[in-house]
Amino acid sequence: MSETKIVDARNTFCPGPLMELIQYMKRAEVGDTLELLSTDNGTVNDVPEWVNKVGHEMVSSEKIEEVWHIKVRKTK
Repeated sequence: MSETKIVDARNTFCPGPLMELIQYMKRAEVGDTLELLSTDNGTVNDVPEWVNKVGHEMVSSEKIEEVWHIKVRKTK
């Protein structure tokens, strides 16, 4: 059964949030969803670019107050 894991990268700056997501993704199981929390506005562009490059699935991306909530599902 897959689960959603939180990657809290708030108050870190590019490329920190993406690097944290990549580290968590390496340990995640196929089917897991990771929710990246980031206050760095560059993250909203960096993460989808990386996801498309490596072949995972973008689930959602939304900004709530000053925090980006970006969900990515591991597909391989």
